[in-house]
Amino acid sequence: MGEPQKGILAMAAACVIWGLSAMYYKLVAHVPPLEVLSHRTLWSLVFFGLVLAAQGRLIELGRLLVRPRALAVVFVAALAISTNWFFFIYSVQVGQAVQASLGYYIFPLVAVALGFVFLGERHSAPKWLAVGLAFAAVTGLTWGLGVAPWVSLVLAFTFGLYGLVKRGVPAGPVVSVTAEVLLLAPLALVWLWGVHGLGWQGLTGRNLGAFGQDLGDSLLLAFSGPLTATPLILFSYASKRVSYATVGLVQYINPTLQFIVATLVFRESFTGWHALAFALIWTALALYSAESLRQDRAARRSVINVGTSGTR
Repeated sequence: MGEPQKGILAMAAACVIWGLSAMYYKLVAHVPPLEVLSHRTLWSLVFFGLVLAAQGRLIELGRLLVRPRALAVVFVAALAISTNWFFFIYSVQVGQAVQASLGYYIFPLVAVALGFVFLGERHSAPKWLAVGLAFAAVTGLTWGLGVAPWVSLVLAFTFGLYGLVKRGVPAGPVVSVTAEVLLLAPLALVWLWGVHGLGWQGLTGRNLGAFGQDLGDSLLLAFSGPLTATPLILFSYASKRVSYATVGLVQYINPTLQFIVATLVFRESFTGWHALAFALIWTALALYSAESLRQDRAARRSVINVGTSGTR
């Protein structure tokens, strides 16, 4: 098996884990979301730290954190991804996993808009048409349901912001995410101390202090570390072996599985307005993906042509 094929398999495996992770968070739905998020942060730090130690790469983490500008960028990225994690956990717990899947479908189109606004990127007409269809989908869903799909929008924009900020981190994905959870770890520890020791209730008006009270809950919360880290490591492996366009296409496995889990496993409501919004989003993604593949092939042909002319 060649390296590109291995990369596609790794990417698919990462997306399957992400797509099915809602079922894990449903198992801990009785644990308040901030408590789950705190454990996810701490156990991710433990897992990533062990991986970097085994690879002899902890020094890379140190080099990143002693650079003030890089530290500031990592901190902003940490805030963006922790917000994204929180709202995903929250959406599963309150029965809005359909909205979560919609958010991750919208994300690539949000990335187009963010690239234009913040990076000055110029996009083709098909990509802007895709963005317009996504806007129409959100507008239609807001009109039909009488309320904006704010969970979808928060997930899409925080993940888009995270990707935008990560462009400025001078480190690979595993090292940078380790730095992110390291910066978030003190906040997680303070929150868990408040929950266990002071009875803090947080946004849900309840507290559980689950870890250490029940073996099953404790193991599930500890498992959030490997569940977060493993797909990211697979994604890092894949991104070095396949084209960006291929990564983008395979990544749609994630929200598709989220959607299937939400509708078939969780039995969440799926109205006609949802159907219209998803039809528009899927059409937009088809346009976006076809155009990305076309541009990717054109770029590769250009590189081949330059290389060929250079050998004459």
